[in-house]
Amino acid sequence: MIESRRNQSLLLAAITIPCGLLWRFAPLHLPPLLLKYGGSAFYAIEVYWLYAAALLHARTLTLALAAILTSAAIEFFKLFRTPVLDAFRLTLPGKLLLGRFFSIGALIAYTVAIAAVALLDFGLLRPHHRINGSKLE
Repeated sequence: MIESRRNQSLLLAAITIPCGLLWRFAPLHLPPLLLKYGGSAFYAIEVYWLYAAALLHARTLTLALAAILTSAAIEFFKLFRTPVLDAFRLTLPGKLLLGRFFSIGALIAYTVAIAAVALLDFGLLRPHHRINGSKLE
């Protein structure tokens, strides 16, 4: 059961990466706002699935809060500037992993995306974790 949960989370993480890259780089002709914040949403979803794979016994709410806090911390880290970090942020891995500019909109996108994926995880993927049919566990 535990290994299947880990495998399921890792599979979803592996699926999320190409979806996020396609969202950002494929010529989907999305409006700029949707393009930017959709990419942010995929980033946050990836963080959630990585926590789900690592913390197998954690409640869904715990995973969601950890993912939101991590995503927010990385977003606030964009305010910290050094020449080395700024040079890394100009590379493709730097843009994808750390991002370049702080954005309140990204914080909102992270929170909405993580809430949505946590509800999906809780409702469809982990229904056996419910107690009395209602607790977010």
